[in-house]
Amino acid sequence: MAKWIPLWVHKLGSPPVFYRVAGWLRPWALALAVLLGAVALYGGLVLAPADYQQGDAYRIIFIHVPCAWMGLFVYGVMAVAAFVALIWRVKLAEVVAMESAPIGAAFTFITLVTGSLWGKPMWGTWWTWDARLTSELVLLFLYLGVIGLYHAFEDRRQGARAAAFLALIGIINVPIVHFSVNWWNTLHQGSTVRLLGPSKISADMLWPLLTMMLATKLYYLASLCGRVRTDLLALESGKDWVRQIALGEGRG
Repeated sequence: MAKWIPLWVHKLGSPPVFYRVAGWLRPWALALAVLLGAVALYGGLVLAPADYQQGDAYRIIFIHVPCAWMGLFVYGVMAVAAFVALIWRVKLAEVVAMESAPIGAAFTFITLVTGSLWGKPMWGTWWTWDARLTSELVLLFLYLGVIGLYHAFEDRRQGARAAAFLALIGIINVPIVHFSVNWWNTLHQGSTVRLLGPSKISADMLWPLLTMMLATKLYYLASLCGRVRTDLLALESGKDWVRQIALGEGRG
């Protein structure tokens, strides 16, 4: 691996080290995700005022928007991990990329479903070939393509490399999803939350939204840790460190 990468990253890239760190991190991340998710839902569904135009129908954004953000965020993580796996042949990076795909697909699917539920009362239709909706659907197909290609090979590492290429090619769709409301005339409303500059949303609505965004990121971290740990055990089944874990669990 490149010499500019810090030593602790090299160590964390070792499957047995990552397995132990992920095992410690996962329950904390999951507990925080559940706690923050509950707070965000209470703030969004109970405390936040009704929207002056959409009434209470807007409250679906507290699920829809964080999931939409996570669909793009997870794809970015998957693409970076795929790049590292292809360039430096890091086994852990392959696993992270491939195990991110089902989680990202789930977030993207929830985004599409909740968007349809919101679109029916707002637009009068469950679906329209709007630029944002269409590019979001393409994002789901990219996730499913990565998953399908990975499992199409008997050699798992060969499948991971093939799927990593598709993940990198598909990264071009991420900015299309994000900027589609600015580049084209769409039905979908523009961004109301900005990292730089004031947000176009009431503070009573903003804090539950940002809290849910943090909760979904922690859930992704917890889910990824669990999935990667399971995959590493299968991938490294012949190694001594896996045997030691198996023996330890058997004695327990």
